[in-house]
Amino acid sequence: MELLDKAKNFVAEKVANIKKPEASVTDVDLKHVTRECVEYNAKVSVSNPYNQPLPICQISFTLKSAGRTIASGTIPDPGSLKASDTTMLDVPVKVPYNILISLARDIGADWDIDYELELGLTIDLPLIGDITIPLSQKGEIKLPTLSDIF
Repeated sequence: MELLDKAKNFVAEKVANIKKPEASVTDVDLKHVTRECVEYNAKVSVSNPYNQPLPICQISFTLKSAGRTIASGTIPDPGSLKASDTTMLDVPVKVPYNILISLARDIGADWDIDYELELGLTIDLPLIGDITIPLSQKGEIKLPTLSDIF
């Protein structure tokens, strides 16, 4: 029994010390304005420490403002991380106009909203399985003006 416990501890220690991909949200900007919604784009930088590309299983996201969820979704199978390199990922976030109108008191004179973006980047690591890298970013997003629409 003691040998089995030592083996479990050894494996757990090795897994805990394995290099893992690291990610950060680098920017959130206005991307596109349609009749139905405003589309923002979150840029996510992900570094892969391995000399093999790693498949991304999915990206899940939640955009919040004033404590309310204003957009959420999942992007299935968005591609792979480049081997031993940094990959930039684009995460499109669509916010319907009716949600933005309900946030009118937060908009104020500066025509922006305070936001919190939560991302979950699920990656398939060989021998370990799927891991999810949680990310969170707070900031301000500018709302579209008439010049953005026309």
